Amino acid sequence: MEKIGIFCSASENIDKMYFESARQIGEWMGQKGKTLIYGGASLGLMECIARAVKENGGKVIGVVPAKLEENGKVSTLLDEEIHTRNLSDRKDIITEKSEVLVALPGGVGTLDEIFHVIAAASIGYHRKKVIFYNEYGFYDELLKALHTLEDKGFARQPFSTYYEVANTLNELKEKIN
Repeated sequence: MEKIGIFCSASENIDKMYFESARQIGEWMGQKGKTLIYGGASLGLMECIARAVKENGGKVIGVVPAKLEENGKVSTLLDEEIHTRNLSDRKDIITEKSEVLVALPGGVGTLDEIFHVIAAASIGYHRKKVIFYNEYGFYDELLKALHTLEDKGFARQPFSTYYEVANTLNELKEKIN
């Protein structure tokens, strides 16, 4: 898969180990000539992975909502910039243009993106999966919550129909290739 959608944090106030993981993923993507499709912000893990992809020969596509532009937080690393009105449009475009979607650590925005993809897949809009990058067990509690929803009958199919989990960079590479 060549076009990889990445959902991740725009926060600068997170543990440095998450930045190192994002850098390693971006470095691999760039070296393999992959295209990053992401939210286009100049902050946090978003800027970190974009820089690593770009510095290692990959292409960077930013899907940029109007508010990000208004606030002057658009990355200068973009090879292509796609403008959107809002976050809903951003999610739809990232999902549409990506062959696979990967969730690195992130906050409420990342969770919104993950559930947008899973919900759309669950009713048949696409067949794409989200890969939870679960290094350091970041998504363990969320995955437990999804299992609880299944156990209580709140899923038509197992949620794992719509996602995979990669606990290491090597596992992520295997799932993307």
